[in-house]
Amino acid sequence: MPSSTAPATDGSVVPVSEEDRAPLLREVLDRIGDKWTVIVICRLDAQPRRFNELRRVTEGITQRMLSATLRRLERDGLVSRTVFPTVPPQVEYALTDSGRSLHTILYQLVDWTDDHLAGIQTSRAAFDAGRSLSGT
Repeated sequence: MPSSTAPATDGSVVPVSEEDRAPLLREVLDRIGDKWTVIVICRLDAQPRRFNELRRVTEGITQRMLSATLRRLERDGLVSRTVFPTVPPQVEYALTDSGRSLHTILYQLVDWTDDHLAGIQTSRAAFDAGRSLSGT
């Protein structure tokens, strides 16, 4: 496995030990694979959005879940948060360069899924038919 680095509390970058790397990778992959993370990143691709606008275009998400998702994405450096000095303050969220690169990968995954959807449906039907015949 290649060596990794992580930011220290003072902003410098420190190496990540092999012992610490596996849990960190799992945590980041869990975040990237989260349903709301994927949807929020896709909704922010076209343009920066204010919180309520983002909530409106992200069907089914609660205010609390959106807030938590944005906070985690900001912490991971995938989303930036800009506060404008207005009354009341306006807050805008946008993808960072890292967020945009992740968006590109997510769309490749969507394309792969679209290309293989018919085969997946066929496999599922065959699997389900075999299960019902064998009783397992």
